Amino acid sequence: MGSCGFRREKNGKNEGLYSILSNKSLQHGSLKFITLTYPPTEKLIINGADQIHLILDSLKGKKVAVVGNQTSVVGKRHLVDTLLALKVNVVKVFSPEHGFRGTVDAGEKVNSSIDAKTGLPLISLYGDHKKPKEKDISDVDVFVFDIQDVGARFYTYISTLHYIMEAAAESKKKVYLLDRPNPNGHYVDGPVLDTNFRSFVGMHPVPIVYGMTIGEYAKMINGEGWLKGKITCNLQVVTLQNYTHQSRVKLTIPPSPNLKTARAIELYPSLCLFEATTVSLGRGTDKPFELFGHPKFPNTGFSFTPKPMPGALQPLQFNVKCNGFDLTNSDNGKRPTQLNLTYVLTAAEHLADTAVFIDHNSFFNKLAGNSTLKDQIHECWRENEIRATWKSGLDTFLLIRKKYLLYP
Repeated sequence: MGSCGFRREKNGKNEGLYSILSNKSLQHGSLKFITLTYPPTEKLIINGADQIHLILDSLKGKKVAVVGNQTSVVGKRHLVDTLLALKVNVVKVFSPEHGFRGTVDAGEKVNSSIDAKTGLPLISLYGDHKKPKEKDISDVDVFVFDIQDVGARFYTYISTLHYIMEAAAESKKKVYLLDRPNPNGHYVDGPVLDTNFRSFVGMHPVPIVYGMTIGEYAKMINGEGWLKGKITCNLQVVTLQNYTHQSRVKLTIPPSPNLKTARAIELYPSLCLFEATTVSLGRGTDKPFELFGHPKFPNTGFSFTPKPMPGALQPLQFNVKCNGFDLTNSDNGKRPTQLNLTYVLTAAEHLADTAVFIDHNSFFNKLAGNSTLKDQIHECWRENEIRATWKSGLDTFLLIRKKYLLYP
């Protein structure tokens, strides 16, 4: 890729691709965790799992499969343990990417096994077994789905949801979905997926940030006929109490190994595109998804060196010093209100003529949901020009989304 030079608006002023990220507040920073203080809400948000009593009578006498992971808790107790204590006949557990306990690296194979605490069979829904097989559910009457989502299209828990709903619909079994708040539910942004690029990191024609809870999303999967053959799942959503799409949500349990903080969850939709590049996004440091850098970036005044650690056993740029940017305190800790392309465009600028930037073209296209974003980056499009190409798709999606919203 040739150098794009400094991108400028028509009035000649710098767009800020470098200046925004090279100011001193982003150049320097320790690798210690910070604690974000959120404004208090008027009322405590009550999760669907905390209202399990609403469906308890419907579960009694049924053979129940739980679809969950480490976020599936009722108070401080795991949902599986809660249901067993309530004499519900839980017969097995299905777990998504990262496993039942949420400790497995992204993309790593998860083997089915037995839960040491309960003795229940654990069936992994990842790798070449993304959808429950007929033999997996022959002894199941109903599913209870309870997984914390983060509101980004390429976060694979919504793909697992799709396959659970599809398997349930085909076998005429009901799904009870215990809803949870979306920490990125306050905005909608990004290119809408072109279904020619459908994959496990993007199954539906939605933007990267879709602004819906997982319960609302499930209703949309049903309502838009996205299951195979346009079949419909028998779905019941146990809704949240005291939640709006403007609620600022702080999760107490990391939804996956490398989303350790509220800031990482907020930055995740904008930084995940780096997964298909040679740029490190901080895996193998104390702050994954709060940093990005590369050995061939110029000296920015901030650097980090990825090392193996739980959740990142083989991090990109392992043991290599990366110059880069610490985004922990960027924007003074304000939560994003749109997808930020500045990070990707700045990286492309820094690596022009010095190193390969996008080294997994097919995977990048799957994450982006199209092949045009990669081309736009290579052709040095400005951020506002790229964003303009998303508008029509976003306008259409917002009309679709509106039909399925459960919360103001």
